Amino acid sequence: MKRYRIANGVVGGLAFLVTEAGREFYRPYVYSHGIDDFHIADTLGNSFGTIATVFIILSLTGKNRSWDYRFIAILALGLCGYELMQGPMGGSIDPFDILATLMAGVFCLVLYRVLHRHPFTLRGS
Repeated sequence: MKRYRIANGVVGGLAFLVTEAGREFYRPYVYSHGIDDFHIADTLGNSFGTIATVFIILSLTGKNRSWDYRFIAILALGLCGYELMQGPMGGSIDPFDILATLMAGVFCLVLYRVLHRHPFTLRGS
């Protein structure tokens, strides 16, 4: 269980560092030079932030069981819900942020499976 928690914490911590470095350095650079990066700079907080959120929470509460996959999906969908709530709270709803969050959620599911060496098999009924 210790290796499981450390691995999740390291992934979450690295994603958090990438999120903050991207906001501090990458985003201003892209904006100041007028670079079209296909909305990567705009959605760094949602993409890497989702990865950071999922893996940090899993490092604290995860059990390395099948429930963790449901938990990852719940977290990603919850973050999408948070994005959707920006509109009623006076902000704007950015479809690229929602898409980035969903894509990061799928990435988290795959990364979790690879990181913890769970087999890629489909169970029969």
